[in-house]
Amino acid sequence: MTPHDRLTDEPGRIAALRRYDILDTPSEGAFDKITDLVRTLVGVPISAVSLIDTDRQWFKSLAGLDGTETPRSVAFCDYAIRQDEPLVVPDACADARFCDNPLVTGDPGIRSYAGVPLRTPDGYNVGSLCAVDTRTRDFAPEQLAILQGLAPIVVEQMELRLLAERDGLSGALTRRAFVAAIDRQIALFIRHQRPAALILLDIDHFKQVNDSHGHPVGDRVIEAVAHCCATLSRPSDSLGRLGGEEFALLLPETAQEDALAAAQRFCDAVAALTIPHYPPLHVTASFGVAAIGPDRMTSQSWLAAADAALYVAKRSGRNRVELAAAPTAQAA
Repeated sequence: MTPHDRLTDEPGRIAALRRYDILDTPSEGAFDKITDLVRTLVGVPISAVSLIDTDRQWFKSLAGLDGTETPRSVAFCDYAIRQDEPLVVPDACADARFCDNPLVTGDPGIRSYAGVPLRTPDGYNVGSLCAVDTRTRDFAPEQLAILQGLAPIVVEQMELRLLAERDGLSGALTRRAFVAAIDRQIALFIRHQRPAALILLDIDHFKQVNDSHGHPVGDRVIEAVAHCCATLSRPSDSLGRLGGEEFALLLPETAQEDALAAAQRFCDAVAALTIPHYPPLHVTASFGVAAIGPDRMTSQSWLAAADAALYVAKRSGRNRVELAAAPTAQAA
């Protein structure tokens, strides 16, 4: 795919953005330091690390203004990601693309803008690092060079952040990162009442594998089960390793019955695995499923519901799927 093709490949761009699992996360000092640097070195009152989602502009860092997001339709940065060179707008009121923009005609009264695309290692522009002023101005070449020098550092921070949230053995999200994903899904449910489900799985008799064959073989089992689950998952799903031989899957836009069917597919696939060894190893896993609901409005309570179902699966013979009791209609 050519660089031009990537500029027009919106599904690929959104997939590249979602891989970072960064949307709706709390502010982080590494990004805030960069926007503060932009304000100081470029001499602007406002700077942002802006990420362009399907229908919104979300700020990982916003210095000089309060807020977390805007509609994509009013985002200057939406224009910045459509080109490889910096987008420079010396006078927004004189630019047909922006003169009627509510961010220009109303608060915060944008008059000038310079934005450099945030390009991922695979060539997609997922957002921009921008400098914004409330007065008209020309951005000098050395000021644009500052933005161009800092934008790759933003992407590096996104890459480092992603690495820090991945379990080294399985490639799944760490427990901390997975719990953060649960919290974001709960926030989405509160705002829009979107369905979602949580699946916990635990490899059956894993201690016997380690005791009989050694920890290197146990690690091979962990890798195989994680790869199996990742292969069967949708791009929108999240796989986490909660510790030891326990994993979890977060399924957005998934109703209870669909999650139950998905868990059974995972269960059957794990049981069908042949793990290289002499002789070849076979393992099974037990699964607990819990749909989101009003009494599962914290990561702790939602995980507890799925864990209770997993406990039933273990007590009922293992290598099976159990559904948590239906969430109550009473708010937590």
